[in-house]
Amino acid sequence: MTTAAAMASPPSACTNSQCTKPGLLSTQFLNKFPVSLRSCSRYGAKSTRRVHLRVSSSLQSMVSDMSRAAPKGLFPPEPEKYNGPKLKVAIIGCGLAGMSTAVELLDQGHEVDIYEARPFIGGKVGSYVDKGGNHIEMGLHVFFGCYNNLFRLLTKVGGDDNLLVKDHTHTFINKGGNVGELDFRFLVGAPFHGLKAFATTNQLGLYDKIRNALALSTSPVVRALVDPEGAMRDIRNLDEISFSDWFIGHGGNRSSIKRMWDPIAYALGFIDCDNISARCMLTIFAFFATKTEASLLRMLNGSPDLRLSGPISQYIKDKGGRIHTRWGCREVLYDRTEDGTPFVSGFVMSKATEKKIVTADAYVAALDIPGIKRLLPAQWREYESFDNIYKLVGVPVVTVQLRYNGWVTEMQDIEKSRQLKRAEGMDNLLYSADADFSCFADLALTSPLDYYKPGEGSLMQLVLTPGDPYMPLTNDKIVEKVNEQVMNLFPSARGLEMTWSSVVKIGQSLYREAPGMDPFRPDQKTPIPNFFLAGSYTKQDYIDSMEGATLSGRQCSARICEVGPALTELNKRLPTMDPKVADAALDFEPAPVGIEYTTV
Repeated sequence: MTTAAAMASPPSACTNSQCTKPGLLSTQFLNKFPVSLRSCSRYGAKSTRRVHLRVSSSLQSMVSDMSRAAPKGLFPPEPEKYNGPKLKVAIIGCGLAGMSTAVELLDQGHEVDIYEARPFIGGKVGSYVDKGGNHIEMGLHVFFGCYNNLFRLLTKVGGDDNLLVKDHTHTFINKGGNVGELDFRFLVGAPFHGLKAFATTNQLGLYDKIRNALALSTSPVVRALVDPEGAMRDIRNLDEISFSDWFIGHGGNRSSIKRMWDPIAYALGFIDCDNISARCMLTIFAFFATKTEASLLRMLNGSPDLRLSGPISQYIKDKGGRIHTRWGCREVLYDRTEDGTPFVSGFVMSKATEKKIVTADAYVAALDIPGIKRLLPAQWREYESFDNIYKLVGVPVVTVQLRYNGWVTEMQDIEKSRQLKRAEGMDNLLYSADADFSCFADLALTSPLDYYKPGEGSLMQLVLTPGDPYMPLTNDKIVEKVNEQVMNLFPSARGLEMTWSSVVKIGQSLYREAPGMDPFRPDQKTPIPNFFLAGSYTKQDYIDSMEGATLSGRQCSARICEVGPALTELNKRLPTMDPKVADAALDFEPAPVGIEYTTV
């Protein structure tokens, strides 16, 4: 936590209590919060009043350096300057993977157009504003300290000031309001801070700690301390086994899984330890053990659309890129050259009543699992890498937002929890082993710029994973069940009134990282020479996550630049599209394309 002096009247301070400029929070706005929640980079050092500021938005510190003593594939070196012919690239999908690809290509001098079927960008990290002015999210987004690729991207586009560092603890809320912690705060760093956290946690009993230590001490995590590349190879080889089977087979016990590892597994991959690959969990453990800041969490200071997608999309536009929303891809047109080489000849696009064929030198599909399955031509399943994609499935997720007329997570002082003059409670990501939502947070505290509302209380955002049991339920029923579970975790909040709610259902979110699924993830380069893939489900050494999506975009751009001259030569040999083919491709009735979401 950074300590800084605060001036009573900072020069040039913003006077708007709802200021959306990163780093510029008015004194009036700041005074709504306890000092530990305040965030402002404008406060000088000449004040007589000192406050604790959770500024630390800067990514120059408290970030793991994944460029050394880490597997090389996790954080590639800066690409060499591209000196080949300029390419025109069309990207389908404006999530993190698509935007990451676009930024890299634009920096290399290429021409880029991104097409997004929905009215808003961001993909799984997207958000939008409803008619009541509420920011509706697709999920809860947390930034680990080892997200070097994403931090690099945010720094490049000027969005690094939009991240707020949280206390270096992982907090578990148990039934009845009992709190357990993994407290990584220590005088020295990795691996000792992790040893201290597990030795002192009150989330596990002594016997569970001993069994836990036995399992982790015999894991590839230990090798990662001296040989990160070798450890990553060992971890990849454990993809065929579930984490539960691996953990119990190495001395761990079921109680540790239930009370600690299941909530973390749900938060990481949306499935429990019985169903998640050991590779997925041990990848994260290796980072936590070897990098002090890897387990340090950050969250956006506001909504993803304004604070994450916003700066990236603005950078894309400033570099000459174009983003086209509400344009859905109906079909991939393809053919073969005279020598039999397959190629994409265009994307068939539609927007309301408009229709067109988009042509480019290189085509990118930056989609999620259901999206890429819908897009790929059925005939392409003759290629193993494409056919393997159909073996991957996504996990259903339900994200619920509940607004209250008080502070739900303030359990120490009942009066503080009922007043609405100041924000009170737990400013961090929270886990639970006693609820259907694996992780949750009070966004009014963690991300106040867009979620704190004067005169209102907590905005609890809760992620139901996996969401299968909740998908068929009505929104009202979901809200009722989730609110009941919130009260079971926070008995002191009983009596608070829920004033607003929203429910977002996503049928397939992250791909299900079950045992044996990793080999089916496709490379960004495909058997079609001018067609490429990006997305967190594609081949990369990180898990399916924001970091994985960003890394996949870097890798996709690199693959395109590697074959840039060859793509130019290929285009010279391509036949002109037959007008009859074009007319036939455009002979359809446009229909809306996008995800379904409901708000109550």
